[in-house]
Amino acid sequence: MHKAEPLKLGTRGSPLALVQARAAAAALVAAHGWREDRIEIVPIKTTGDKVQDRPLAEIGGKALWTKELDRALIAGEIDFAVHSAKDMESIRPEAIALAAALPRADVRERIIGVPGLDALKPGMRVGTTSPRRAAQLLARVPGLGLVPFRGNVATRLARIEAGEADATLLASAGLARLGMHDVGTPIPVEAMLPAPGQAIIAIEARAGDDAVLGRLAAVSDADAMTALVAERAFAAALGGSCHSPVAAYAEPHGAGFRLRAEILGPDGQERIAGETHFPDSDAAAAAVALAKTLLNRASPALRSLFVA
Repeated sequence: MHKAEPLKLGTRGSPLALVQARAAAAALVAAHGWREDRIEIVPIKTTGDKVQDRPLAEIGGKALWTKELDRALIAGEIDFAVHSAKDMESIRPEAIALAAALPRADVRERIIGVPGLDALKPGMRVGTTSPRRAAQLLARVPGLGLVPFRGNVATRLARIEAGEADATLLASAGLARLGMHDVGTPIPVEAMLPAPGQAIIAIEARAGDDAVLGRLAAVSDADAMTALVAERAFAAALGGSCHSPVAAYAEPHGAGFRLRAEILGPDGQERIAGETHFPDSDAAAAAVALAKTLLNRASPALRSLFVA
């Protein structure tokens, strides 16, 4: 590749996605000593951004965040793509490789509209379209009302201000990346496990494009990549859909890693949780084993959400 030719970075066009794209570009510029114009950010409108009035699971799932970027990447219109890792489907196209994971940010949720989880009472309305968040909240407070909330951070905050719901949940990492460090109250991970990949910015490139893959590897954080591999392997081994509430969080622990995970029924009344410890070289296998253990402990009704 000629030195003067910029690398094209594909991203969604939302404010948060653009912040994350700029973070990835800055990391690459710093790692390689490049000029800033060495990377061209290419915003791509995704179906997930266009359709805001229905839950993702009803209109095609997480692929709505990625399919247009995937098409552009495979077609060579962009050289690599930057994603919120939690928005990527568990099974990705063979033509695309996970190239790097930037250092993980705060994995916690933040609750907005009320002082904390303990303030939620039956009959109150919480805005979310996340099956995981809904199930985790209902497990804690049966009788909550759920109001479909989608859109970017500003849209969701405006809906709370307008009184459309009593509370909503947003990821701490996204709020922090937007400079909203004081919005809402953080929820301990012990009270609410995050989604697989939450707070990790993932970078993908074409499989076999060794020149680009090598450049991207220079900004990959080893701990974040190991955690991402484990969490995504756990989700993939379950075989669920976007309707299936799943939480998973891997982190450095002792000489290796610990993966905590749970699967839930949509109403939160059944929750199967477990954890496993593993060396970083065993991330995927350990995660798959934990997924099988949790499925074996689940009722037939809960298991049916995940395995056909």
